[in-house]
Amino acid sequence: MDKFIGLVGTNSSHSTNRQLLQFMQKHFADQATIELVEIKGLPMFNKPDPDHKQIPAAAQVIVDKINAADGVIISTPEYDHSVPAALMNALQWLSYGVHPFVDKPVMITGASYGALGSSRAQAHLRQILDSPELKARIMPSSEFLLGHSLAGFSPDGELLDREQCNQLEGLFKDFLTFVKITKQLNHAHESNAKEAANFSWEDK
Repeated sequence: MDKFIGLVGTNSSHSTNRQLLQFMQKHFADQATIELVEIKGLPMFNKPDPDHKQIPAAAQVIVDKINAADGVIISTPEYDHSVPAALMNALQWLSYGVHPFVDKPVMITGASYGALGSSRAQAHLRQILDSPELKARIMPSSEFLLGHSLAGFSPDGELLDREQCNQLEGLFKDFLTFVKITKQLNHAHESNAKEAANFSWEDK
């Protein structure tokens, strides 16, 4: 059975994106193990001395979890047409001298209080994950957009809209297939990891 990391893409203590990942953790328990990982304990990124690339212990814990996982599911809210600053902050730490996302299968989901369900934030997150420092393998054509998310869950955490639940079930099955395919696309992994490790905007 595959093991996934469910990265909560916010530092909010009360987030429907956490609820969405908790639902997935429970709903797909017979298909994969999903461990929820929080980013709210990370300090603000302030580029350390490039000769001594030391990331915070909390960031290293996340790095180790991603390295050991078969894939990552990120659920992001949308603030000002973008991902939250806390999520960008986390991804900066997770690509500073460490590269757990290189060729790692990633599924993006999102929940928001409005009607659009974090569509712009998901597009922005795809750009970030595709950057030279991260080089993630993002599942294509796979937006899951939970709009009006405050009314989206029952008191016991179930997703109320049957049609959306069906869509999520289909996308999750696709992600399982995507993970299997990605594991076979490993011939350039060593080169990709080296390229990410050696990349510097200052050399451009």
